[in-house]
Amino acid sequence: MVKKILLLAAIIFAVSFSNVNAESSSSLIKLDEIADEALQLAKLGRYEDTEKMLSYFSERFLKVTAREQIFSMDELRIITVAHNQALTAVKNSGVSHSEKTNSVTKFRLVIDAIKSTHQPLWTAMEAQMMGTFSQAKAAMKKQNPEEFHVKLNALLSQYEMIQPSLKVDVAPERILRLDDRLQYINQNSTEVFSRKGSQKELDALGKDLKSIFDEMKEDEADPSLWWVIISTGSIIILTLSYVGWRKYKGDKEKSMKERND
Repeated sequence: MVKKILLLAAIIFAVSFSNVNAESSSSLIKLDEIADEALQLAKLGRYEDTEKMLSYFSERFLKVTAREQIFSMDELRIITVAHNQALTAVKNSGVSHSEKTNSVTKFRLVIDAIKSTHQPLWTAMEAQMMGTFSQAKAAMKKQNPEEFHVKLNALLSQYEMIQPSLKVDVAPERILRLDDRLQYINQNSTEVFSRKGSQKELDALGKDLKSIFDEMKEDEADPSLWWVIISTGSIIILTLSYVGWRKYKGDKEKSMKERND
């Protein structure tokens, strides 16, 4: 009887956790779809519709956060900042189409980074960013300062687009180091270009960027799945241990009774 109760408790726990996780996953998927729709509208230049979609996201987001605790405080802050920047850019008639699209893209990448358990969309920027970095280095070797600065500015713009998403997936200390390195190179671009010693900063930047993209290529199991496996497994182990102990105790008592008889 005890065995049945413990096994039933294990099943109920696993099913309840799975249902909660499924509900949270469903909410994230819906928010991700809204963010993607906003981006598609922005690309088409339908800014009024984009604004409506971003406002709809805000309404849905508030309902989800009031009902479910699926975001950390850092994630809430990152989403809020990215959403406000996208909405402000879309509503500003003085902002160019590319700037509007980039702002909404940045927001879209943040939502995807939070939703995705591995291989988030921002990792697709690797080829473009590493290509721009290689072009900047090539311009340095050719001693072409104008091309170097053009490519460096392009790299900074690309990084700015994925930086909020990196905050979701990458350790804070690594982001801080990357931000500091980029800031130094940007502020001392002339020196970095002309002095060999300073060029080491550019090489270090390339290694940091490459290592971040390489690490994200590794598939990782969903942490919530591991939690279910570990939790359910622990309960089953305890159940089997208890059943084994009861059997051992019963056999021992039976043996002692037989000896007494």
